[in-house]
Amino acid sequence: MSTLTTLRGPARVVVRQHRWTLRIAGGLALAGVIILIVTALWSAHVVDAFESGPCSAEGDPGRSCYQPVRDYMDTIFALSKAFDHTATVLMALPLLIGVFVAGPMIARELESGTFKVSWTQSVSPARWLAAKLAVPAALLLAGVSVLTAVLTWARSYADTPYPVQWHDALVFSTSGVLPLAHAFFGMCVGALAGLLVRRTLPALTVSALVTGTALTALTYWRQELWPPRTLTGETLNAAEGMWWVETGDLTSSGERLTQTACSQSASEADRLQCLAVHDITGHYLDYHPASHFWPIQLVETGILLALAALALVLAFRVLRRRTG
Repeated sequence: MSTLTTLRGPARVVVRQHRWTLRIAGGLALAGVIILIVTALWSAHVVDAFESGPCSAEGDPGRSCYQPVRDYMDTIFALSKAFDHTATVLMALPLLIGVFVAGPMIARELESGTFKVSWTQSVSPARWLAAKLAVPAALLLAGVSVLTAVLTWARSYADTPYPVQWHDALVFSTSGVLPLAHAFFGMCVGALAGLLVRRTLPALTVSALVTGTALTALTYWRQELWPPRTLTGETLNAAEGMWWVETGDLTSSGERLTQTACSQSASEADRLQCLAVHDITGHYLDYHPASHFWPIQLVETGILLALAALALVLAFRVLRRRTG
């Protein structure tokens, strides 16, 4: 109770200082939620209306159905883009948060010297920084949670001809708990960058570069965060929803050839001869099933939270060293 009481004054100051930014951000989040709900409901209506008619999107449509099917597919594709645009904004949110915290929220006060006013009002540097971070953290937790939940619901509400794959970057990075970890990581990196650089433009640039590089690297190595399963045999029956990691050929000794050596053979006889020359007896496929969604999510979230905690500890140490 005492901690909340001591943070109440500084936190109120942070809200008043950045009230217009917070109002704009809240308005944009609300607009995004409304757009997602309307798009999902309209997509479901379009699908139901088309399926109740005589035409079908499957197979080769006849002459009378060609234009209705084309119009239907174009409409659903355009509506599905609203989900992709929202997901893109969510993926960019950690960079924007880091830029805001690093520049206008921390570095600008250090650069202009206005932080001294707070520190002379019985507010210690540690409490000042805690209040600076507590406000965006609370708002992020609420806003990102709502956006993520609504986006997940909207994607699954209408059974459209353009289904999403769970492992696509725009889907995986904006589902589950990962958006919260991304946003929190961006905020902590922004705080550290603002305290280290202490100048607005350089601080927000450093924050954006570090956050973007870290999240891009994690996205690139995401398939390595959890051990994949393996299929082997002369023919591979890949199930729907698999995330293919690596595929290739197997020799009789079990050696893997990551490139399909005989795929370019001109004829069946050439292919059989190629298989014999390379001693290929089968194929392999490393993959992640849909059940690996949460293990990969939790591992990546743990990595981001550990990095965020490290950035936060370093930020308080930097502040203590420069004010001690």
